[in-house]
Amino acid sequence: MTAVAVTLCFLTRDVAGVPQVLLGTKKTGFGRGKIVGLGGHVEPGETDAEAACREVHEESGVVVLQEDLRDAGVVVFDFPARPEWNMTTRLFVATRWAGEPAESAEILPEWFDVGSLPVDRMWQDASHWLPLALNGSVLHLVVVLNEDNETVREVLDYTTR
Repeated sequence: MTAVAVTLCFLTRDVAGVPQVLLGTKKTGFGRGKIVGLGGHVEPGETDAEAACREVHEESGVVVLQEDLRDAGVVVFDFPARPEWNMTTRLFVATRWAGEPAESAEILPEWFDVGSLPVDRMWQDASHWLPLALNGSVLHLVVVLNEDNETVREVLDYTTR
């Protein structure tokens, strides 16, 4: 399976004892209209961490330093009906950054309570792995989508801790 290398970075904060995560409504391209994590393709010559920091800045104006990224693992997305969509996605979580999230051409950022993620407006697979990543797990999953390229056929868990 050939897969495109991508990253997702989830900025988290605590507001009055309630953990929150920054997500965004995708305004263009793949996943348009869905609420997604900040991230995108790893460019040639970039590390996953460099790509995550660049993408967060491009999509929200926020500056995240590589040393402030926590590795949350990898999720491989397998689209049997559209193999060109296959992605190997490196996940990061950050609790430190500089700046206030602002709308970009690609993303309308918004804070959500971790306990009530907007999974009904996200890719269906998010409910399978996002809460785990936000709660400290380091994931190693393969998510296989159905022929509709939307619903989850199966989640294969290779997480070791």
